[in-house]
Amino acid sequence: MELEAKKISLEDYVLSGGGANGESFDHKTDKSVMLKLYFPGKARQPLDEMLLARKVYALGIPTPEPGEYVVTDDGRYGILFRRITGKKSFSRATADHPENVKEYAETFAGMCLDLHAKHVDTTQFESVKARYFHLLEESPFFTPAEKDRIGRFISDAPDTDMAIHGDLQFSNAIFVGDHRYFIDLGDFCYGYNRFDVGMVYLCCNLSPEPFVKETFHMPKALAGKFWEHFAPAYFGSDRPLKDIEEEILPYAGLKTLIIERDMKEPMPVFREALKSVL
Repeated sequence: MELEAKKISLEDYVLSGGGANGESFDHKTDKSVMLKLYFPGKARQPLDEMLLARKVYALGIPTPEPGEYVVTDDGRYGILFRRITGKKSFSRATADHPENVKEYAETFAGMCLDLHAKHVDTTQFESVKARYFHLLEESPFFTPAEKDRIGRFISDAPDTDMAIHGDLQFSNAIFVGDHRYFIDLGDFCYGYNRFDVGMVYLCCNLSPEPFVKETFHMPKALAGKFWEHFAPAYFGSDRPLKDIEEEILPYAGLKTLIIERDMKEPMPVFREALKSVL
């Protein structure tokens, strides 16, 4: 039986932010409630994300507690969450206090290590390989020969039951005081952690300067410094940064499948990271 959305009035909320899929709102009188509202025409996506968010929360992964599946009086669908008051993302904190980039990067790395140490029931979640195989199959921008080589790379990656965020940007982790949380876990799955860390590298090193400034509110050089502190904190200080980056680069390049799907055109700047695979 399909879960029915609870009807709410948007008059009770005030806009607090926006993103690629929709907008976020805070309740005007109940400071413990926030609303993640999707753009018009999307009903299944927020429902699926809410059901997934509940399963992720039940695993004990630090994330805001999900509430109800809702629809506003103008027909938009969304999810209620417990609001984390006074929160700040690691990207915003780094942008506001660049002198603390090492501290923020190392703290974020510790969060990622804890996440990837979590083992999940693989019958309850999608595998990261299955997700990329689907993206590869649907991509109109790679030739059959290129798809074959990319597919072999995905197949050869280790099979694990590690928890994977799925969109591991440093803007998708927040903190207030000593409390830290992951947010936007709509792509949560399981698999090899390099698929996740590839997104960290892409955001910090491959994304163009205008995108980094608009999305993460900082110059690209500062994002690069974030990665330079993140990498040894995550992989160990005994590994040369060059070796880490050579290992991670093709996993970052796989994100091209997502970027090209969303942009609806080939993206050479990101494809370059797949050079060793193609």
